[in-house]
Amino acid sequence: MQLPARVGKYELEEFLGGGMSHVYRARDTVIGRTVAVKILTEAGCQDAEAKARFLAEARMAGNVAHDNVISIFDFGEDENHRPFMVMEFLRGEDLRLAIKNNHTGDLKQKLKIALQVAKALEYIHSQKIVHRDIKPENIHITGNGVVKLMDFGIAKTEGLAMTRAGYVLGTPYYMSPEQVTGQGITEQVDVYAFGVLLFELLAGVKPITGETVERIFYSILHEPLNLNPLFASNVPQAVCDLVSHCTAKSPADRPQGFRPVCEELEQLIVDYGTPTMAIRQSRVGAPSMELPKPPSNSSVPAVSAPPSAPAPVETAPPESSKKWLVPALACLAVVLVIAAYFVFRPSHAGAGTGTTGTGTTLERVKATPTGEMVLVPAGQFLYGENKQPVTLPAFYIDKTEVPNKYYKGFCDATGNPLPDGFPADKPDLPVVNITMIEARAFAEWAHKRLPTAKEWEKAARGPNGLAYPWGDNRDSSKANVGSHQVRPVTDFPQGASPFGALNMVGNVWEFVDEQVTPTEHTVDRFRAALKPPPSEGERWFMMRGIGYQETLSPNVLWDSTTVPSRWKHEDLGFRCAMDAR
Repeated sequence: MQLPARVGKYELEEFLGGGMSHVYRARDTVIGRTVAVKILTEAGCQDAEAKARFLAEARMAGNVAHDNVISIFDFGEDENHRPFMVMEFLRGEDLRLAIKNNHTGDLKQKLKIALQVAKALEYIHSQKIVHRDIKPENIHITGNGVVKLMDFGIAKTEGLAMTRAGYVLGTPYYMSPEQVTGQGITEQVDVYAFGVLLFELLAGVKPITGETVERIFYSILHEPLNLNPLFASNVPQAVCDLVSHCTAKSPADRPQGFRPVCEELEQLIVDYGTPTMAIRQSRVGAPSMELPKPPSNSSVPAVSAPPSAPAPVETAPPESSKKWLVPALACLAVVLVIAAYFVFRPSHAGAGTGTTGTGTTLERVKATPTGEMVLVPAGQFLYGENKQPVTLPAFYIDKTEVPNKYYKGFCDATGNPLPDGFPADKPDLPVVNITMIEARAFAEWAHKRLPTAKEWEKAARGPNGLAYPWGDNRDSSKANVGSHQVRPVTDFPQGASPFGALNMVGNVWEFVDEQVTPTEHTVDRFRAALKPPPSEGERWFMMRGIGYQETLSPNVLWDSTTVPSRWKHEDLGFRCAMDAR
C-alpha cells in the first residue's frame, strides 16, 4: 500500500511488517492518538481459515482488558472489504531483541519481566482463552519496562475449533508434548511454553537446539530438559526448579495454572539476593523426571527418533543434590543470618523492613518502572494543625515527585499530549503543567494511584507530627523554597522526610486525591484565571506542600490549597502512592 493512505479515520504513516496481515503505524485523526493498524491482506482474505482466525483474534483480544495485554481499540473493514483492527502502538522492543541486546537486566529484573508475562496469562486464562503461541516475539517490553502480551492469532477459546485435523499450530521450540501429539489442548500448554520462555530469558539460549522440526519434536517428547545452561548462568536452584516444574512432560505435573507461578515469582523477587533464595527449593515443587511413554492409542503417531538423532542428554546432578549437604548449608545460613541480625541490626526506624500491620514483612524501598517508592508503615500518626491521632494501613509513596522522563514515557505509550512548555532536555525536573485528571491517568498507567491527604501528610511529617519533613527546626537550606527556579527531583536529600521521601516541601506543589468543597472566596479567585470560569458542578481537589516560589511557614505540612480539577500551573506537580501488600 502506498503511504500515506487512509483507512476510515486512521491515516497510515509507516509500514511495520507482517505476513498474511500487514501492520502500520497510524494516527487516529479524530483524537490525535498514535495507533497500530493491522489489515488482513488480499491473500489472507482468500484463505477462509486465515480470515476466520483474524476475526477471532480481533474478537478475543478486543474483549481483554489488562495492563500486561495489548489493547485493541477498534475493528472494521476498509473500502476493499478487508478486515482491520486498531491496536495500542507499542514503543520499545520485543523480548527476542531484549534478550539478544542484553536489555533484560539482572536476575531480579528478569524475574519481574516473567511475573508480568505470568500475570497476563493468568488473566487471559480467567477469560477462558488459551494463547498457544507464547514466545519472545509475542512479548513486548516498553521503554518503561511494562510487558505486553501480543498476538492472539492462534489463541483458542472454549467451544472454538478452527484447526484442521492433523494440523499443528504453534512455534516448535515452545510447544508442549500434548501439542506435538495433537492431544487435549488445555491451558497447561501455555504453562509449558512459559517455562521454555523463562529458561531462554534466564540463560539467553533455547533449551532445545534441534535444527529440524523432527529433531525438536523428539526432544520435546522424549528427552529431559538440560538445565546446565541455567546452572552456568548462576541461576539459583529455586528458579531452576520453577523452570523444570513448568516444563514437565505431563500437564498434571506442571503448576495448575498461573496463580501458583505468579506467587512463586513474587516470592523469588522478595528473596532476591538473600541466603533464603540460595538454599530453598521452589515452593511449587520440582516435577518427577520420569519420562512418559509415548501414547499407544493416539490418533497421531508419536515422533520417533530420526536415525541421526543423538542419544538423550543425561544431566549430571549438581553437588547440592547430596542430601547431607543441603540441610547443613541451611542450618549454617540460618545461624549466620540470626547472628548478623543481632550484630548489625539498625538502631533507627528508617532502615530494614516494615510490616502491613498484620505481620507481613515489607521492603523499605520498592523499585518500580516509574521510580523508587518508600514504605510508610502501618500505624498511628499525628494529623493536622491539632495533631489528632489517626491510624493508617501501610502504603508506599514515590520517593520523589514524578519527573519529566517518566511522564514522557507515559505520553509515548498512551498517545497523550505532552504538557505545555515541556522541557524534553530536562528529564529529571518534576513534571508540571498537568491537571488532576492527567495526574490520575499517569498513576493508573503506572499501576499506582494518587495519595490521600492523610497519606501525604504522614509521609511528609512522620508519626510524631513534625513541623517540617526533617524535624521541627525551620531551615530553608533543606528545601527548594524562595528560589524562583525548579530543581531536579532528587535534590535536597538533607530535607528527606522520616520515611525517605524527598521534596515534600518546596520545589513544586503536589496534587492529592482529596475532593473538597471550595469557599466562595476561592471560587472568586479562579473566575479570572480560568477560561471558562468555574461552573457550579466543577470538581475541586486539594494540593499540598509548597512550590519553589514560596517561603517556609509553620503550617506548611498540615495546611492545603484548593484548586479545580482542570487547573494546571508551572509549579504544580504530583507523586504517586500504592497500597502495601
